[in-house]
Amino acid sequence: MPRVIVDCAMYRDGRRSEAPGDLSEALAQARAVGDAFLWIGMYEPTEQEFDHVSHEFGLHKLAVEDALTAHQRPKLEVYDDSLFVVLKPVMYDDDADTVTTGELMLFIGDSFVVTVRHGEGAALAAVRRRLEHEPGVLRHGPTAVLYAVSDAVVDHYIEVAAELQADLEELEAEVFAPQTADTKNTAARIYGFKRQVLEFRRATSPLSQPMDRLAFGNVPFVHDHAKPFFRDVADHLTKANEYVEGLDRLLSDALAAHLAQMGVRQNDDMRKISAWAAMAAVPTMVAGIYGMNFDHMPELREWWGYPAVLVLMAVLCLGLHRMFKRRGWL
Repeated sequence: MPRVIVDCAMYRDGRRSEAPGDLSEALAQARAVGDAFLWIGMYEPTEQEFDHVSHEFGLHKLAVEDALTAHQRPKLEVYDDSLFVVLKPVMYDDDADTVTTGELMLFIGDSFVVTVRHGEGAALAAVRRRLEHEPGVLRHGPTAVLYAVSDAVVDHYIEVAAELQADLEELEAEVFAPQTADTKNTAARIYGFKRQVLEFRRATSPLSQPMDRLAFGNVPFVHDHAKPFFRDVADHLTKANEYVEGLDRLLSDALAAHLAQMGVRQNDDMRKISAWAAMAAVPTMVAGIYGMNFDHMPELREWWGYPAVLVLMAVLCLGLHRMFKRRGWL
């Protein structure tokens, strides 16, 4: 199955060697040697493509179904012949301001590791290369692979959180900047940002319980001496979760501040409209009085009546303008 098997190798005493073409023979050889294990990496296999691997390694059908279906929460399941772990790597596109998640499933068993990858954000080639340059770590078998993969995924959480924090600072500066045409869609941007943080949280938050089990519990197929290393991963995960919670709180505060500013600006606009309406009402009232066309009205027969009325309206309007200006309405 060259299309879905990305890499397949046997590791003995921390050193890579090519595995036999037949999986049954390779697994039997690894178990016979004792200090060897088989690591198979697969990318988005179909049911038919994964059937041979699951049959040879005796993987539980429920775990196989989860690995093929994807869209799983991070979790850890213990079966009779294997350990099933689901991780959700996260990628952040800074240009599009979008968080995307992949899925990474690991089957850990007696002398074998099977990794199934979904999505583009979960490449394991770098992890495999790093482990192959550290035979002292890889010598610990499948447990070392589980630790290295978990550590790489969680460390990348912190990197993504730092990128989100930088973008959030830019968004906060936009919220408190003077209103311009570019800031009219700020509320939509904040809401969209919150959706990305929520997607991030769906990857990090459920992983806490599996990491705690690996760090403090007794999990089959995981060596007890690896617990301090998983505790380190759990600490990093806690830091990532704190980042995510802080981002979510800051976004909520930014949205509340933006809405409050919008309310203040609307009040300012209403005061300005009211002030101009008041200044327009005064000459309208005066003109309305002198436009009633009664015969006996004062100043109608005087030559200075018309300019006097214009001066009166101008003085009243200037007085109102000065008063509104002093009170900050204009």
